[in-house]
Amino acid sequence: MTSIPEDVLRAIAMPDHVTTPLGDLRFFDGLPDAATVASSYDLLDLIRGIDVYLDTVPGASLVALRAGLRSVGVDSSRTLAYTDPRANSGSYYLTPNTETTYGTTFLDLRADGPTVVENPPESLCVVDDFWFRYVADLGLAGPDRGAGGKYLFLPPGYDGDVPDGYATYRCPTYTNWLVVRALGGVPALKATRVYPLAQADVPPPMRYLDIADTHHNTVHSNDYSYYEEIDTLVQEEPVEALDPERAGQLAAIGIVKGRPFSPDERLRGLLEKAAPIAAAIARALVYKPRDPDVYLYPGESSWKTPFVGGSHEFLRDGARLLDARTLFHYFATVITPAMAAKTVGTGSQYAYTAEDATGTWLDGSRHYRLRLPADVPAKNFWAVDLYDTQTRSLLQTDNPYPALSGLSGTVTVEDDGTTELFFGPTPPAGREGNWIRTVPGKAWFAMLRLYGPLEPWFDKTWRPGEFEPLDAG
Repeated sequence: MTSIPEDVLRAIAMPDHVTTPLGDLRFFDGLPDAATVASSYDLLDLIRGIDVYLDTVPGASLVALRAGLRSVGVDSSRTLAYTDPRANSGSYYLTPNTETTYGTTFLDLRADGPTVVENPPESLCVVDDFWFRYVADLGLAGPDRGAGGKYLFLPPGYDGDVPDGYATYRCPTYTNWLVVRALGGVPALKATRVYPLAQADVPPPMRYLDIADTHHNTVHSNDYSYYEEIDTLVQEEPVEALDPERAGQLAAIGIVKGRPFSPDERLRGLLEKAAPIAAAIARALVYKPRDPDVYLYPGESSWKTPFVGGSHEFLRDGARLLDARTLFHYFATVITPAMAAKTVGTGSQYAYTAEDATGTWLDGSRHYRLRLPADVPAKNFWAVDLYDTQTRSLLQTDNPYPALSGLSGTVTVEDDGTTELFFGPTPPAGREGNWIRTVPGKAWFAMLRLYGPLEPWFDKTWRPGEFEPLDAG
């Protein structure tokens, strides 16, 4: 009888000893000893805890956002929170801009049934489901094309009558997030109406709540309580709202609809380890991604795009880009094709970086210059906002609006059309209007936004400069 070659046997066999981060695994002729069986399951549960975190960040983000809004009085879809005159750094939100008056609430299709949203004219509004998947654009990017309209959102499994006169959407989840941006500011935003379809003849009054000066947190956890946030979502929503693969990951660590999430001491200890490990990986994905498609100018610049491949679903060649999905949702909010697709002259485009021209992390103790070449390709305006690398929220300084923009009225332009912006703990003499304060002892990152991006942005004939250090590191 011909024997199997030794190299084949080595390839399919288990060695007697395997080293892992959780200790050594030992085998006798492929059979694990008792300690190895226990360690193998610890490893499996740790890995699944890490995977659950990385793959469910979108849902955890909205659970935390809803909790934060509830803490300041947004108790139903008839309460629309807003920021007057615009968003500021007083609370923790993932990368908001300081140029926009935001309005936001959560639709509750379980309590209200089919729900109507009337959006104001000249608005940019989005509805995302509770797993942070795109449902609809309202306003300039939606069916009303900026005229204002009536939208109807149906709960999961709804089989009742659907009246005419609405742009109608079926939602996979009962809870859905509505964000409203009105070009006419607060007065226009207050034209937003949300009410149950059953009360369409006499809609109940709206309550408009200014939360700009409240202090609250809307950012998800990075510790064990992260899994409790996800359990909240799983218990509320239909099983069908989540794909079987992610549902299977959750079930493997004890998060199952209709069952209490109460891990034993062993599993809880592993999840307490898994969450910070996963958060560490998420931070690597955001601040130093390894996918070359994240970089707008590969090999030449640290500027990155939050939407890899131009897909709001994070798809490329039929595959889900798992790292790209985690990257985006770990530091940003709002999912809509209008943000990801190439739309010359409309919508917005984004670039971010936490590195200077030498590839070193941006340091709040140092001074930098950023040059924007002439003819910034923005039909409406450009803006640069600064963020805290820990919270991914607006950098907190003595100025609640840590940003500069083409609309500020303070930014001066060089004779050749170039705009020079400065960053550091103290301003350059005579250039205070072009300067944003940073905080010694803290890192930071920047986001460049172009509103109404033009072709030179997309064809890359225009590109921003790098953050040039002006002092010795």
